[in-house]
Amino acid sequence: MRIPALPLTWLYAPGDHPEVVAKALVSGADVVLIDLEDAVAPHRKKYARAATAELLSDPPPVPVHVRVNALDGPFAEADLRTLAPLPGLSGLRLPKVTSPADVVRVAEHSAPSEGGAIPLYALLETALAVEHAFAIAAAHPAVRGIGLGEADLRADLGVREDAGLDWARARIVVAARAAGLAPPTQSIYPDIRDLEGPPPPAPTGAPWASSAARPSTPASPGDRTRLSPDPGRGRDRRAHRQGRRHRAGRPGPARRPLRGRGGRGGRPPHAGALPPK
Repeated sequence: MRIPALPLTWLYAPGDHPEVVAKALVSGADVVLIDLEDAVAPHRKKYARAATAELLSDPPPVPVHVRVNALDGPFAEADLRTLAPLPGLSGLRLPKVTSPADVVRVAEHSAPSEGGAIPLYALLETALAVEHAFAIAAAHPAVRGIGLGEADLRADLGVREDAGLDWARARIVVAARAAGLAPPTQSIYPDIRDLEGPPPPAPTGAPWASSAARPSTPASPGDRTRLSPDPGRGRDRRAHRQGRRHRAGRPGPARRPLRGRGGRGGRPPHAGALPPK
């Protein structure tokens, strides 16, 4: 089975800040992800949808995907109805998918009038969704990828340590492979000041994902060589950092704890969440 190729860099930008989206489009990222969900406050949802629709009325310079609002919420229907017919849309990211029926419903109601299915990417953010991973991945030909919404999944599972998600990560890798989909991308890497990141998603550096998503900032998306899916590269980079700290005579343990995995007060930031300005 031939596995589809996957873009290397994915860059999130908040839908209610079109000036940030414009910068993301010329950042060098392979794909720009416009977020209408967690990055946008409820009172700005309508504006974000309209601004995104205006942008996608013509094909942009790079592929643009849109993360719509939760499918069981009050905004998703309008998101899909407004954006699906637009010529500049390259894919829809569906948050909080829990069953195959969710993606089938979107696929059947969001196909452009001239035919053809809009590529769909399902985000699995609960224990139930992870249990249904293969069924979701194989639910419809329009499904082109699956991924984890790690912050919500942490909350659902009640885990704090990064290792608590290792099994779920492995599960969606297997499900994607079995369904003939590309390897899942990493969840959002929010430490925008770490130009040497992102670190591997698991302590072993296992190649469960082949690329990384970042919030939109001047520092993103970073050097492509640092986002290589080669697991050995991640281990080599950590060893280099450790040696550099020893040479510099810095105190403390040689291995730096992974950054960007938690928010203030120990609460992890939601994937792709950028507070509106």
